[in-house]
This record gives sequence, structure tokens and C-alpha cells, in this order.
Amino acid sequence: MAEAILLAVSKIGAVILNQAVTDVVQKLSKIEALKELPTKVKRINVELTTMNNIILDLGTAHLSNNVIKGWIGNVRDLAYRVEDVIDKYSYEALKLKDEGFLQRYIFGGSRHIKVFSKIAEEIEDIEKDIMQIKELPKYWRDTVQPTNNDHAKIDKTRSGSCFPGLFSDEDLVGIDENRSKLTEWLSTDDKESSVITVSGMGGLGKTTLVKNVYDREKVNFPDTHAWIVVSQAYDVVDLLGSLLTKLRLTQGTQSPLSMDAKANVYDLTEAIRKTLQDRKCLIVLDDVWDKDAYTQMCNAFQGLQGSRVMITTRKEDVAALASPRRRLVLQPLGSAESFKLFCSRAFHNSPNCECLPELVTVAVDVVKKCHGLPLAIISAGSLLSTKQPTEYVWNQMFKQLRDEFKGDNNVQAILNLSYHDLSGDLRNCFLYSSLFPEDYAMSRESLVRLWVAEGFVMRKGNNTPEEVAEGNLMELIGRNMLEVVEWDELFRVSKCKMHDIVRDLALAVAKEERFGSASDSGEMVRMDKEVRRFSTSSGWTDSNTDARVEFPRLRTIMSLAASSSSTNMLSSVFSGSNYLTVLELQDSAIVEVPASIGNLFNLRYIGLRRTNVQSLPDTIEKLLNLETLDIKQTRVEKIPPGIVKIEKLRHLLADRFADEKQTEFRYFVGVEAPHMISNFQELQTLETVHASKDLSLELKKMRKLQTVWVDNINASNCDDLFKTLSDMPLLSSLLLSAYDENEKLSFLSLVPISKKLHRLIVRGGWADGTLKCPIFQGHGRNLKYLALSWCNLGKEDPLQLLASHLPALTYLSLNRVSSAAILVLSAGSFSKLKTLVLKCMPNVKQLDIEEGAIPHIDGIYIV
Repeated sequence: MAEAILLAVSKIGAVILNQAVTDVVQKLSKIEALKELPTKVKRINVELTTMNNIILDLGTAHLSNNVIKGWIGNVRDLAYRVEDVIDKYSYEALKLKDEGFLQRYIFGGSRHIKVFSKIAEEIEDIEKDIMQIKELPKYWRDTVQPTNNDHAKIDKTRSGSCFPGLFSDEDLVGIDENRSKLTEWLSTDDKESSVITVSGMGGLGKTTLVKNVYDREKVNFPDTHAWIVVSQAYDVVDLLGSLLTKLRLTQGTQSPLSMDAKANVYDLTEAIRKTLQDRKCLIVLDDVWDKDAYTQMCNAFQGLQGSRVMITTRKEDVAALASPRRRLVLQPLGSAESFKLFCSRAFHNSPNCECLPELVTVAVDVVKKCHGLPLAIISAGSLLSTKQPTEYVWNQMFKQLRDEFKGDNNVQAILNLSYHDLSGDLRNCFLYSSLFPEDYAMSRESLVRLWVAEGFVMRKGNNTPEEVAEGNLMELIGRNMLEVVEWDELFRVSKCKMHDIVRDLALAVAKEERFGSASDSGEMVRMDKEVRRFSTSSGWTDSNTDARVEFPRLRTIMSLAASSSSTNMLSSVFSGSNYLTVLELQDSAIVEVPASIGNLFNLRYIGLRRTNVQSLPDTIEKLLNLETLDIKQTRVEKIPPGIVKIEKLRHLLADRFADEKQTEFRYFVGVEAPHMISNFQELQTLETVHASKDLSLELKKMRKLQTVWVDNINASNCDDLFKTLSDMPLLSSLLLSAYDENEKLSFLSLVPISKKLHRLIVRGGWADGTLKCPIFQGHGRNLKYLALSWCNLGKEDPLQLLASHLPALTYLSLNRVSSAAILVLSAGSFSKLKTLVLKCMPNVKQLDIEEGAIPHIDGIYIV
């Protein structure tokens, strides 16, 4: 509905508030043809804001009216045009400022005058279209009146306190009987391998149930358990490769296959069987739609005594892979269980999650409409938890629900209402998340940077756009629109995903709103030429690679893990997509970035992580709006020196694997820091650069850095570098890697003033007494995550030395650390530690854990 307008209005607002843009445009207005340009832009802002308010007042009740839907579509298309021209307007103005335009006395006849004259013509056309669109409502004004849209006026509490926290086993309602049954099937003494299937319609909680059982029972299958998501679109080689990787990770060893080898089903099957070594295993295949997915994989683990394979599916023929005695068909929850689950979400802040007496009647009505489907119940409860707990407000929401429930799909009805209850900025973030492949685990950091690049979030008060975006992410999770997959050491969301039913809704809305589309075919030639965002997971498969494709409105290209990619096609897209904002090609087959990328003035995000790209074109220096450049784990060895011209860069991530098996000390290598890197005054993330004699001087000038990774450090430059890092006020994550494993670094100068430093990774030799340095004593009290590798501690016990000084640690990893032969976890030590990893500890013969030590530990991994 109004989210496109909101985006256009926010961009106009940003332009109006930008003093540099204002100064340039005021000077340009001395030319007669451009005299009215600033006024017209402000006028358009007022008109769009008014239209947005009209749409909000109309509410959702009239969305089935084709006349109104058509009018809203016209307004949306107009807003898209405004967004395009404002982006160009802002870019050209700032470009003039950088070229010294404000200091010139004579400027007539320049190229920029022609550009702004063209912009003025486009704005004049937009004004004419606005007048026409304003006239259209007279056709339906007498028959349709704005709705008293009470639910839109209801106060929406938007803070972390309104979201349920992590749910324990007790919060999972109605699964006890099924959980006991699955646990019994897993733990039976039956020596034969067996298949267990859990089936039922979407939204019944199949994955939630099996995940709960898996997490409890995997300890009975040590080193041989794995969870694999299959989904509708799958590749057997990818599935087997993922299974092999996860099995090897549980054992802490590397895959027997070379990473460069071209894998096939036979080789992967043999590697898995060799890894399992006839031991019983527990494997979960989640969300299987085709029984062939199992039959093509099963040779890798079939026949192993005592092994168990659990499959979740909606398909009956897949469920039939199990014997009748090992098939669990989920049913909807009963009324009592449904009501309990609803209250656990809707009243999570109340004692015992108890429903208020005056709300019982309407709550029961809402639960009845959910027909026992956990996904629908949780969605409804999450939605109502954000509303004022009064009978009037809840009855208004129930009226909205009844309108949505006129169709047969109850889950979709609740999700529709949940979507329409989102604010415009949240809708944009939600729809954008649907562009990722089905069941894709989206990283928090990537989502945040993508939303910021697209302009969905702006700075609010003292909060950076990234912080505002994280708030949006938590809001969507709290409303059950996104699901948490993984948490980090700060108990922030690390990875999340979108339920496939929710994604179906989002993609349908995204298509109708012309927001974007996701395709598995990769046939770009057949795409709608007006598409604004396009994603594919299969690559670009057009047979005619010489065909010219133009997408004049395209904002995002997302091609994740694509097996094929045409450089010619990419060049063609670049030439016909001037407004491209996001280029995300992570894990794709791309090997070269066309030089024409430099013409994409609006590009703000480049993602090439884990591709085979070897270099970046020098033209990248022309991308003055670029905010994120991610070339981690590529083959890029050097960044073009002109990149320092990009003063808006906020996140620079660059390194490459020198040893993909990760057995050597320098298994990953950073890049040389570009000369005058301090030009990046907005930079927050810097991963990974080589240490040098000039680096510390440059970093001193970069006061917004939060994450810093530095490698190639030697004893001669570490003192100055550590002093500089210590003075960074916002430092939160730090990696320090020595030149080689024998280089002894002194950490006496590392005394960070930042109270936000929570993650420290140190790799390389140490000077004597390092564990007694300030960073591991009083200045490390805020550390949550500590990883030490290739350190020689002599006869010292690091666990004893660190325990009393790092009380906040939740994660501790010691890798190839020489130390005392006996390590001791004393009583009361590491009271918050969740994970302890001891890997390749050559001197350690014994680990003593005293009573009362590590009371909250989730896992100890000794490899």
C-alpha cells in the first residue's frame, strides 16, 4: 500500500535536509529554467504525504474494491518515479559539490546544467501526473467513504520489551505426547537403521517439534548428527556436500574431499560413509517435498546399525518412506492447548501468561478462528500482544480478522492482517526478506546493511541507520514474521529465516506491489521490464547471452549460490539499470566484475563473498554512494587505490583463503590497506587489512570504527597499533593476527577504553606473561567471546588465569595453544559460559571440572 510513498517521501526529506545539496541547487536556481526546481520538489513532498495519509485513512477494509486498488497502484507507480528522480537529483548535486561547483563564478552550458534541466522536466511531468491522479477519486468519492480505521490508530508499542524472550521446553504447548513418541523411536534398542517421518499441513509445527527432539537426543549420537534443510528446490550434490560438512564439523575435522575437487554423488557418498565409519548416526531431513531427495541420498547412511533418519514433510508419499509404526501425522491442537499457546504469546508479560478476564471472550473467538494451527495461533497472539489490552481495541482487531477469514485459508488470513498492521518501513523490510531463497538462513548483519542500502531505514535521533534496522529486525521477529535460527554471544539474533508459508504471502504481495520477485529459473530475458528487485538461486540461464536486457527501474539483483552466471548478461543489466542499488552475488559462479559497474551512480551495496572474483575494476572509485563492499573469501588480493574517494563507505570486508582446509596458521589473508584509508570517515567495519607502519596513524582518524580485523602484525608495529585501537570509543569486535605463528606480540599497550568491546580473537605467538596484561585482566570484563589460537603459554593454565578476570564470557575457544598438561575449571568459574572449545591442544592430558564450575554450559568440544 503506502510503503512506496513512504520511501519516496523519506528520500525527499533527506535531500531537503542535506545542506550540500541545498547549496548546489540554490546556485543552480539562478538559471531561469531551474529557478522553480527546489520549490517543486518540496511541493511533490507535500502531495505525496497527503496521498499517503488518504491511503492510511482508507485502511484495509476497501482493499477488495478494484477502483481503490487501481488508484493506490497509480499512486505507488508515481512514488516509484519520484524515488528514481530524487536519487538522481541528489547524486548529481553532490557530484557538482565535489567538483568545486560552489566556488565557480561561470557555470553556464556545462553538462550538469543539461542534466538538471532534464531532471526539471521529469519533475514537471510528475506534477502533471499528480494533478491527474488527484482527480481520479471523484469517480468513487460518493460511494466509498474512509473507514473509521480504529486498529490503525491503536498505539503500537515498539520496543524490545514487547517481545517474548527465548522459549523454553515448557513454552512449547501440546507437544509432550508426540515428543515422547519420537524420543522412544530414536532410543529403541533396535539395531536396524530406521526412517521416521513427521507429516502434516503447513503451520502445524513439524519443524519445531523435530528440532526440540533433535536438540535433546543428539548427545546420544556423538559426532555423528546433522540437520539438513531440503525444501522444494534442491540439488542432491549440494545436500550431500552440506551433510558431509556438518558431520565433519561435529567431529572437528576437515572434509576428506579437496575443496577444489568437482564433487559428485558417488564421491560424496563414499566420503560420508568413511566419515561415519559404521557408527550409528542421527540425520534430520527437514521440509522434504520429493521422496527422490531421500532415495538419492540414503546410500550414504543406509544400513548403519542403530542409525535414525527423521524426515519432516507435507507430502503423503514422502511420509510413506517410513514404516507405518514410525510415521507420526500431526493434528491441529485442541481448544485448551490452542488457548494456552495463544496466551503464551499475547500475554507473555503477564504473570503466568494469564488472559485478562475482560478479554477472555474475544480471545476465545480469535483462537477458534485459528483452527488449532500453531503458526496461525502464534501469529495472532504476536499481533495482539502489540495492542492495548482493552476489550474495545481487541474487538476492533477481531473485526479485521473476520474480514480476512472470509476465505478458506485461515493461516493466510491472519498473516495478511499481520502484514497490513506493519508500518511502511517494516513492510519494506519484510518484503525484502522474501527475496532470499526458501529456508535460507539470513545473517543479521547482511539484512541490516541491505535495508540501509535500500533506504528502508534512516537515522533516528542518536541511533545510526544500522541500529534502527536492528530494531526493525527484532520487531519482525517479535511479530513472528521472521524466525530466529541462531543467536550470538550477546544473545542478539545472528541468523534468521522466513517460514515458507509466510514467504509465500510476502512474495505474492511483493509481486502485486511491483516491489520485487524471486525466481528459480533465472530467465532474465522473460522478466517484467519494470521489475524493481529480482532474485534467483540458479543463476542466469538465458541461452542467448548476447540478448540485451534493460530493467530501467531495477534496484536489487540478488543471485545467491547461483551455479551459473554470465558476465555478458551482467554487463547488459548494468547498461540498462541506472538506478541499481544492491548487487548481491554471494556464493555465485561469477569470476569477473564488468568495468561498467562504475556507471551505476546509485549503487550502495556490493556483495561478492565466496566467489572466484580475482580483481575489482578501477572504475569502482566512481561509486560515490557505495556503503558496503563485501569481498570476503574471494581471490581479490588488492583493492583499487581510488576506492578512498568513496567517502560514504561504511563497511569494508575483504580477505581470501590461502588454505581452505584451515590447517595452516595463515589460512586466511587480508588485503593491503589503501593509501589514505582515513578518508573513510563513516567506516564502521574494517575486515581484514595488513598491519603497516602507517596503519595506526590512519586508524587514529577513523572514530566510527566498531569492528576491526588486522593481520600481518609483527613485534615492531604492534605497540603503536594497539595504542591506536585502545583509543577507539566504539570498538566492539577485534581480531589481531600475527605475521606468523612464531612472531611474539606484546599486549601491554592494548588497554581499550571502549565499554562495547565484546569479541576478541587473537592469533599468533605471545610474549611471556601475556595473560596478565590489562586486556585479559580488568579491561576484559566486558568480553563475551574470546578465541585464542597458536599461542604458547608455557606451563600456564589459561582457564585458571582467565576465569576471575573475564566473568562475562559466554564463548571461549583455545586452538593449538601450548599450555599446562592439566587444565582446571574451578568451582564458580565462568558462570556465564555457554560454549568451550579445546582444539589441538598438544600438551593437555587432563581437564578437571570442579563442582559448581561452568553452571550454564551448553557444550564442551574437545578435538
